[in-house]
Amino acid sequence: MSVLIACLILLVLGALLGIGLSIASKKFAVEKDPKLEALEAMMPGANCGGCGYAGCSAYANAVFSGEAAPGLCAPGGQALANKMSEVMGVEAEEVEKKVAYVFCQGSCSKTTNDFEYKGLEDCNAAALLFNGEGSCKYGCLHLGSCMQVCPENAISRDEDGQLTVDREKCIGCGKCTKVCPHNVIKLIPASAWYVVACNSHDNGAKVRKVCEAGCIGCKICETKFPESGFKVDSFLAVADYSANPDEQAKAAEACPRKIIRKAEE
Repeated sequence: MSVLIACLILLVLGALLGIGLSIASKKFAVEKDPKLEALEAMMPGANCGGCGYAGCSAYANAVFSGEAAPGLCAPGGQALANKMSEVMGVEAEEVEKKVAYVFCQGSCSKTTNDFEYKGLEDCNAAALLFNGEGSCKYGCLHLGSCMQVCPENAISRDEDGQLTVDREKCIGCGKCTKVCPHNVIKLIPASAWYVVACNSHDNGAKVRKVCEAGCIGCKICETKFPESGFKVDSFLAVADYSANPDEQAKAAEACPRKIIRKAEE
């Protein structure tokens, strides 16, 4: 009998505490500003961190407080930037869509190794051991850490270790760029026509020894096709994405290593 009474007392106390908490939550609730609520409601919910904040809610708060500008959300793109600017009463700036690209065509069969790595299947773990097993210390490690962090499963790897990004799936969040220890993956404008798909700054002689697909810094693209926008910096050609695509196509055709490629490939 005493046990039953004790149970009833606990039930009554629990009910009273619940009612009290409910009343307190309503009485002391802090009302959100309608603008902040509107900003939070329109966020895509990806929580990718590409904007530089912990998540969508944190970014919405930053915009509301004036700490950040609309337009930093890659998944939301121009449409979201326009809506956020309208809520905040500011002029919307143009947002250029970006996508990730793997700047390395040195698949497993095209490159040489200094040793055989048998550790964790993680690029950062592999890089701790002499910067990876590959003889090129600028190239892709092929272990797919970027694949693990991609929220859209936009990165795939073929049987030869070559990693590629699906431009249609990529939201440009940049998570893959942050996890890559060799900075092989970079964000490029979605409007880019051509890229130099290499990341190595080794001289041409060394590149020839360790990789069949690396840039050798020959400067053919720069000297013969000055309107292409390609410039060689520290043995590596880099692209001006705003340059004439027709001239870039000519430079790509003349490239002895065929490392100037269409960005969509």
